[in-house]
Amino acid sequence: MFDVFGRDRAEVLADYVIETGATVRAAAIHFGISKSTVHKDLAYKLKHTNPTLYNNVKEILDLNKAERHLRGGEATRRKYLLERIKHCDKQK
Repeated sequence: MFDVFGRDRAEVLADYVIETGATVRAAAIHFGISKSTVHKDLAYKLKHTNPTLYNNVKEILDLNKAERHLRGGEATRRKYLLERIKHCDKQK
């Protein structure tokens, strides 16, 4: 486990998620660790080591979870819009 200035990894991850509103995936990429590790640190470990910080992170994780179907739908919409634009450009 990495230790940043004497702080636990879960706390460092929590601060990053709170400051940026990052998803579990984005935090995992930023710190170079797996999504499973980020989730376990934020959802389980932090709950026991720093309950106050856990409650703040939980709000963001719950919001991200509630919005994920919208993000997925928007990504799909953009994908097919780009395909349609490419198809129209080929026909010209």
